[in-house]
Amino acid sequence: MNNQIAASELPLQSDGAIYHLNLHPEELADNVILVGDPGRVSMISGMLDTVEVRKQNRELITHTGTYKGKRISVVSTGMGTDNIDIVLTELDALANVDLATRTVRSEHRTLNLVRIGTSGALRSDLECGTFLASAYGLGIDGMLRYYDTGDIVREDVVDAFVRHTEWSPSLPTPYCTPASRELLDRIGHDMRQGITVSAPGFFGPQGRQVRARLRYPELNGKIETFEYLGNVITNMEMECSAIYGLGNLLGHRPLTVCLLIANRVTGKFLDSYHDRMEALCHTVLERM
Repeated sequence: MNNQIAASELPLQSDGAIYHLNLHPEELADNVILVGDPGRVSMISGMLDTVEVRKQNRELITHTGTYKGKRISVVSTGMGTDNIDIVLTELDALANVDLATRTVRSEHRTLNLVRIGTSGALRSDLECGTFLASAYGLGIDGMLRYYDTGDIVREDVVDAFVRHTEWSPSLPTPYCTPASRELLDRIGHDMRQGITVSAPGFFGPQGRQVRARLRYPELNGKIETFEYLGNVITNMEMECSAIYGLGNLLGHRPLTVCLLIANRVTGKFLDSYHDRMEALCHTVLERM
């Protein structure tokens, strides 16, 4: 049986670097901070004690260095779960595939994957400027359903969500997976926690109407009132569920922490949040 991964399935750069991230395995640390905004990579790497790697391909930027003796990579993903599918698959390949032979390594390398991002709150009691750690990622984008997920999806949560929201079969089938309990306890122990919904877009999929009319204008109201086994939906963004889904599927430790910069219920928006984002990044670096 040939276990070699074909070049068409895992493309590489001419120098052997992984195709989209443009990285070699030795340039990736075990501790990885994921950010959507490419500009945030330099902001975080500026807090590191040393920086040894600076790589870029398209909007995907990686800086690897050290912080108080811990080796850390900061990687920009761009926006959306489709980008996360690319980035996490390639990060896992860097860790667990011998790129020279295109075969899976016999020993598994586990990555700590922490997304730092911004998000909009879906509960009136969540003030703008709050730090939030996602206990669960609930995807309404359908991305993870293309994979054989085994038992990593909390189908009981999905079933309860589908019933509560009267989910339309014309929409992608939701999925829900948990954060790494180890990282949640270590990094997010004193943060607000809840279920984070990841949507496949910023406007219509998150219930925002500008000119194009919404097909399900009542959906956000149903999402906001969902509760299951004491867990409520706290916020909505565009990456968490894919990081949790693929992270769990591939044997890594995923966590998302967000700065809440808007409240969809009260209509408030934090238009200046640089200092709060810096504080959140410092907190994550200290606790990685």
